[in-house]
Amino acid sequence: MYRYTEFDRAFVASRAAQFRNQIERWQNGQLSEDEFRPLRLQNGWYVQRHAPMLRVAVPYGELSSAQLRVLARVAREYDEPEAEVYRHALETQRALGTLRLPTHHAHFTTRTNVQFNWIPLAKAADVMDLLATVNMHGIQTSGNCIRNISCDERAGVAPDEIADPRPFAEIMRQWTTLHPEFAFLPRKFKIAIMGAAEDRAATDWHDVGLCLVRNQDGELGFRVSVGGGMGRTPLIATVLREFLPWRHIMNYIEAVVRVYNQYGRRDNKFKARIKILVKAEGQRFIDAVEDEFRQIVDYDGGPHTIPQAEFERVSACFVEPEKLDTVRVVDKDAAAALEAAAARMPQLARWLERNVAPHKIAALRIVTLSFKRPLQAPGDASAGQLERVADLVDRFSAGEARVTHTQNIVLPWVHADDLLELWQAASAVGLASANVHLLTDMIACPGGDFCALANARSLPIAQSIMERYQDLDELNDIGEIDLHISGCINSCGHHHSGHIGILGVDKDGEEWYQITLGGSDGSARSGDARPGKVIGPSFSAEEVPEAIDALLRAYHVLRERSGERCETFIETVRRVGLEPFKAAANAVRATAESMA
Repeated sequence: MYRYTEFDRAFVASRAAQFRNQIERWQNGQLSEDEFRPLRLQNGWYVQRHAPMLRVAVPYGELSSAQLRVLARVAREYDEPEAEVYRHALETQRALGTLRLPTHHAHFTTRTNVQFNWIPLAKAADVMDLLATVNMHGIQTSGNCIRNISCDERAGVAPDEIADPRPFAEIMRQWTTLHPEFAFLPRKFKIAIMGAAEDRAATDWHDVGLCLVRNQDGELGFRVSVGGGMGRTPLIATVLREFLPWRHIMNYIEAVVRVYNQYGRRDNKFKARIKILVKAEGQRFIDAVEDEFRQIVDYDGGPHTIPQAEFERVSACFVEPEKLDTVRVVDKDAAAALEAAAARMPQLARWLERNVAPHKIAALRIVTLSFKRPLQAPGDASAGQLERVADLVDRFSAGEARVTHTQNIVLPWVHADDLLELWQAASAVGLASANVHLLTDMIACPGGDFCALANARSLPIAQSIMERYQDLDELNDIGEIDLHISGCINSCGHHHSGHIGILGVDKDGEEWYQITLGGSDGSARSGDARPGKVIGPSFSAEEVPEAIDALLRAYHVLRERSGERCETFIETVRRVGLEPFKAAANAVRATAESMA
């Protein structure tokens, strides 16, 4: 993990102190609500449907066990609303059928940040001081700025990695933090960096997607894509450069942002994202970026060219953990014991298959802890769970964890001969669900239960589907499938990229849901990134699980087998098209209408 310098620590601490002063001035009436609003947003504090919401930055998804314990403490000691606020929230939600709104929880987001939904603003300064003790903050988790930069959760440990993207992400994080030219963009701006052969960071869905590549001479550089995004207009990013030398990546991003700052729409927030500019201007946008880049490099001297010494300094922070014994080999007795245990216990065998991935070091493995289970929202973690994860991270992963954009936690430094013991320990605390990439490993935003922007609730839909599909035999027979749920068109649940996407919509003040099929995040199991297409009419909340069931029944009939391999859901959809699935889903709506 990146090792914060004295400057880094002082910067975070001073920002927390500054925010305390701003809160005190607001409480004393020296700052109006309009004056205080941008200040709290710059520190990650929103006001949501019922209470404030804090978004904590987790740069490129990395967390230490110490940071996990502080997040647990925030959840336990501060994530509790005032009694009157919570009573009103329960009354509101009870009318909609939701009887439980969890407190003392953290929520992992699809941007690999961590959110808290109930912390009163009166306690905000204390929380920021506490986070600063472990170098955490909320800077640039909100506002029209360059947001938290995300990476592949397997960065630095994946066998298919071309180069570790984390040093570049860290250098760019430092460069973009409080950069005046990046602080007031037409709209928010998101960057993802990928360093492996497989895109596990959904780069094509970002404002800027960066993929490390090597040219014919073996030189390292970036393929640069610009203009991806979800929301009202889902678009896949356009490749601007197939190869850009790594030293110039910040000069090039500066050129992209300058063009966006100059020509991006500021009169209409729905058309203000860079994807709209790229789509509207096409080659003219690309030409403008290239002209600006030449100006920066040729006339300004390339002020943001990354020096070799700085790259090496930052890269030295991302070496293998000191606790890790890299010369350790797999113990033959431990391997035999694991194989024998897997033969006796199908649940262990499935966990090894679904939740354990190869590592660049032959003796190690990458392990995913699933936070998708009944009676808990996808990505939610209680204070107790965070503490237990911290214990597992210390015991099995050299003190380091990663948040994934699919709202799970990865342990990147697990010895192969510790897998049986880890599985037993994770099972004991309910974190060993063998469902990674299966139907119940769904993505869902907080939706209307918490978010003021949402048109409908996501979490009850997620729970209905979760409860319906708990049989692991059935889940494995269905096979790999990405189910993504958003409570509104802002797409925080990434419904556009789901093999099955569910979108909450408002119809005359009532909650309804559209279903999309055929989306992809760009991973190997999904193919090239693309948005799903809407099938059929909208469905009521009660009809959504029936519609999903109908889609899966159609898949069972239509899928093809080749030997022992069965066609996946997304492969079947792309082979036969949408019409058979549309007919299956529409039959559910027609039946409901006939019974009304």
